[in-house]
Amino acid sequence: MPSRSFEAIDPDYAQRVKESFYGQPFMRLVGGRLISVTPGHCEIQLPHKPELTQQHGYFHAGIIGTMADNAGGYAALTLTAPGKEVLTVEYKLNLLLPGNGKGLISRGRVIKAGRTLIVCQSDVFNVTENEEMLAATAIITLLPV
Repeated sequence: MPSRSFEAIDPDYAQRVKESFYGQPFMRLVGGRLISVTPGHCEIQLPHKPELTQQHGYFHAGIIGTMADNAGGYAALTLTAPGKEVLTVEYKLNLLLPGNGKGLISRGRVIKAGRTLIVCQSDVFNVTENEEMLAATAIITLLPV
């Protein structure tokens, strides 16, 4: 299904997203990087670090969930008015493969931007030398505040 096109209310949405993203102590701690942001979309990359794995060497599910939540949250933030933020009120994460490889990429997109709630989908991919494999998908509901 083709992705829906959105228009940003805030002409400075990209700078606001960048400042918010890099202002998160947790994203700095784990090493997440904002790769792209357009109205209704966000892509985040996370390189593999042993500190982000669980006892079997896979990315911890909490890290995968964080990547999904952040990509959806920042996709939603692109469509809010200046001075607004978003808070996650619910998300459902389906883990499809163990998180492994040289890193993760999460891609979030807005499905529905309402006045009181924004619903997004995020997909998290394992990145290897030659391919990306879908590791998780999430539906995220956010509240503009």
